[in-house]
Amino acid sequence: MAAFGTTLHATFEPLAATLSRLPGSCLPGGRGWSVAAASILEASAAKPGNVHPNAEFPDLTHTELVDAGLAIAPAMDRATEVPLGRTILAAVTAARAVTRSNANLGIVLAIAPLAAVPDPPAAVGEAAVEAVLAQLTPADAADVWQAIRLAQPGGMGQTGQHDLAGPPPADILAAMRLAAPRDAIARLWTDGYASLYAGLVTDLLTALDRGLSLHDAIVDAFLGQLAREPDSLLARKHGLPVALEVSRHAASARAAPQTIPEFDRFLRSPRRLNPGATADLTAAALYILIRDGRLLTNPLTPWSSSPLGGPHSPNNHEHRPLP
Repeated sequence: MAAFGTTLHATFEPLAATLSRLPGSCLPGGRGWSVAAASILEASAAKPGNVHPNAEFPDLTHTELVDAGLAIAPAMDRATEVPLGRTILAAVTAARAVTRSNANLGIVLAIAPLAAVPDPPAAVGEAAVEAVLAQLTPADAADVWQAIRLAQPGGMGQTGQHDLAGPPPADILAAMRLAAPRDAIARLWTDGYASLYAGLVTDLLTALDRGLSLHDAIVDAFLGQLAREPDSLLARKHGLPVALEVSRHAASARAAPQTIPEFDRFLRSPRRLNPGATADLTAAALYILIRDGRLLTNPLTPWSSSPLGGPHSPNNHEHRPLP
């Protein structure tokens, strides 16, 4: 594991040391280890409007995001051994024990069905995830409902016929279908994961193939997703027109990376416009690539050995760390 720290940008140098804090049962390359790695990488990239090592919110810091990523790993590691709802509830309970607010409910909901696929990593795909979701029971629904209530996600509450303050639905997929028009993770559950594979997973690989560092590739893919699809958290909290405006800014920032710091400031002041759903999807895409071996293996070395935008960066795309 120590080798990873020598190949990543300075933002990611602590990755190996941080992952060493995982219990011995979370073996490198396994489900729990991969979830923790994906969570830490996503949280450590300077994505506009999000928490990262140089930016925090009053109720959430980068350290808390890292701690939450480590906390959910053991539950995710056992995802093939217990029902999906129980995995989600155990992960959210563990994360809430180490944070002051909802740190990673979206990440848990997005990744848990992927982690529950019993096949080898390379076989994980949208069809395999659909098979997992098809086996959900009322007990799963009750556990997922309890997890969502425990996390107290912002912008949630009544979702169509279902109210988080009320009893859980018998069919969690039916509830997700009702929430899908306004929630990106619910759309994954009900429409399949094909959009994630075709979108963010492909964007990450394309950015890395272009020679971007891992940090820049994460930011670039995040901006690509945000430009392609308005962030559902923003739309719930601030309305669709605001979310669409943010998407237009994201497209401009992706086309002209030197404007990313300006875009970041726009998202932080005077209002907190946090594209948190897009960040959750980014973590799920990273999990897929880590779990199936396309990331954090030897091929990573030439992709991410130089500082952002530095003189030795392969294509020098002018990305800069945010202030």
